[in-house]
Amino acid sequence: MRQQTKKIVRGLAPLFIDHILISENTIRSLVGEKIEGTDYYILSVDIKPGNNITVELEGMGPVSISDCVDISRQIEHNLDRELEDFSLQVTSPGLDKPLKDFRQYIKNIGRTLKIKLEEGKELEGELLEAGQENIVLQTKTKRRVEGKKKKELIVEDHVLTYPEIKQAKIKILFK
Repeated sequence: MRQQTKKIVRGLAPLFIDHILISENTIRSLVGEKIEGTDYYILSVDIKPGNNITVELEGMGPVSISDCVDISRQIEHNLDRELEDFSLQVTSPGLDKPLKDFRQYIKNIGRTLKIKLEEGKELEGELLEAGQENIVLQTKTKRRVEGKKKKELIVEDHVLTYPEIKQAKIKILFK
C-alpha cells in the first residue's frame, strides 16, 4: 500500500510544480513588448507563491495610472487564467520607496536625498549629478571652524558609487 501511495504522489508532483508558477521571464517579455520604444522600464518583477505577481514600472517622466492599466491588460490578455490562475498588480514606485536603479537617480537630480551608506554613515543633501557608476551629493552642514566663534556653513560634494549606498530615499520638502 505504501508503494502505491508514493507512486501516486510522484506522478502528481511534477504536474503540480509545473502548474504553480508563471515565470519572471514571461512577465518581463510581455511588459517589454508593451514598453518598447518608450522611456519606461521595468524596475522589478516579483512573483510570490500562488502566482501573486507585482510589476514595478518606472520611467524618466511620471508613470500614470492609465500606463499601469495598459501594462496590466497586456499581461492579463496574454496569460490564460484557465491554465494558471494569478493575481496581478502593476505599480510605479512611490516617493517613500528607496531608489533601486541608476535611472531613478538621474530622474531625481536636483532633489534632496537621504542616503544610508554601507559603512553606517548617513548623508542628506542635494543630488547634483548621477550616472551609471556613481552620484554626486552636495551636503551643507554648520560646523565650528578652528579660530572662529560662530559655526560656519560647510558645503561638501560627496562622490558615491552605487555599491557604497545601502539605501537612498527622496526627502519630501514642503516649501
